[in-house]
Amino acid sequence: MSIILVTGSAGLIGSESVRFFCERGFTVVGIDNNMRQVFFGKDASTEWNRDRLLQEYGDQYIHYNVDIRDHEAISQIFKTYNKDISLIIHTAAQPSHDWAASAPYTDFTINANGTLVLLENTRQNCPEAVFIFCSTNKVYGDTPNLFPLVEQEQRWEIERRHPYYQGVDETMSIDNSKHSLFGASKVAADILVQEYGRYFNMKTACFRGGCLTGPSHSGTKLHGFLSYLMKCTIMGKNYQIFGYKGKQVRDNIHSYDLVNAFYHFYQAPRIAEVYNIGGSRFSNCSMLEAIQHCEAITEKKLNWSYVESNRIGDHIWWISDIQKFKSHYPSWEITYTIPDILKEIFAGNIS
Repeated sequence: MSIILVTGSAGLIGSESVRFFCERGFTVVGIDNNMRQVFFGKDASTEWNRDRLLQEYGDQYIHYNVDIRDHEAISQIFKTYNKDISLIIHTAAQPSHDWAASAPYTDFTINANGTLVLLENTRQNCPEAVFIFCSTNKVYGDTPNLFPLVEQEQRWEIERRHPYYQGVDETMSIDNSKHSLFGASKVAADILVQEYGRYFNMKTACFRGGCLTGPSHSGTKLHGFLSYLMKCTIMGKNYQIFGYKGKQVRDNIHSYDLVNAFYHFYQAPRIAEVYNIGGSRFSNCSMLEAIQHCEAITEKKLNWSYVESNRIGDHIWWISDIQKFKSHYPSWEITYTIPDILKEIFAGNIS
């Protein structure tokens, strides 16, 4: 029997992973204790998603309400399934800059210590398993803000002749920059995942994502950009833009496209790989452009306000260069554009 173990299984990428692998006949073990509600309040609860997974997949999906920092409980799960575990997809995290600064111990122990617990249990119980970590582009800190950006009407942009015009690749240094405490805790986890790969010859990968999105996102003010933006547009709630004139650019990758990338890696794994992954030039937008899309789809005007100060460590412009991953897995491709993503989020919100 081949077991897929998913942490953060009721979250955006976790639940997409559960669906993806259940629908391909795998048994999926999910670990999620709804910490997202602790971070961001009741509106961010993922219980609805957990319940939907249990209802849809029955015995194929086994859920554990366990904290990834609880070594004894995690160890027991790994010992239960042992070498039947063929893939670990680690998505559980504290994901917010702002929240990390308010509770640095909690942020670090979840993001760094929790990852160590999972890696060590993988090594002890199923060392041949593939270990995929949802890292983040915030491991690069604010270095991208040093790019010579050009201000356009709706966005900041980089010149075509710049080496990073197609996006930021994996050669950018993660040193000597301001990461935010969230970025620092994810750096610690990212390096651990690489080290377990190199030192113990394990099949590990860090996927350094840009904005990850999709209809299963419990979007809130502090995390879940497109999901929360669409929710505010539909409900008439005020949306705040933080700095950079609302022209900051993000690439956005749909959860399905990301999990499909995980699947490609799982089928032909490598040792201690690092991939920048995101919407690339195929799927990106500025805040102002995203607002225009939401207003067009909902046929409503967004009630938004502007705050001059930006979030600490936030990027002005980020687009991922995904060529390294595509060179390793040429049959994988991105399928969702920004309008595709927002239409699906809209449909999910009004259904």
